[in-house]
Amino acid sequence: MTLADTVKSDLTTAMKAGERDRVGALRLILSELQKAAKEGSDDELAVLRRERKRRVESASAFRAGGRDELADQEESEARMIEGYLPAELSDAELQAIVAAAVAESGASSPKDMGAVMKAAMPKVAGRADGKRVSAIATQALRT
Repeated sequence: MTLADTVKSDLTTAMKAGERDRVGALRLILSELQKAAKEGSDDELAVLRRERKRRVESASAFRAGGRDELADQEESEARMIEGYLPAELSDAELQAIVAAAVAESGASSPKDMGAVMKAAMPKVAGRADGKRVSAIATQALRT
């Protein structure tokens, strides 16, 4: 069963339960998944991460503009999308991956950041944001 099939099933359940906000969000997610599949992208998780990131950025912009009700809606959708994503790595797990990447790449200074990121990101496999990985890698290379 693909992720799109799971979202379809959840959409049907939400429609039957009359959850209008959830239905709208699930339709958008399903639409993006189907569009990516038509374009030949097999990475459903990348689609979900992109959509979650869009919601978080929109919520931040709405809050800055004083539109708290719209920010709340975007944050709610982001949390719903997170439910379909694998669990985020803990800081300790991420630090261990970055430490292994530093050792593997032979990095010794912040100039070697690219090599560390190249080694770490495949191991992270979408379970942590690149900004988090970069921040931990920067910290590891400074010490």
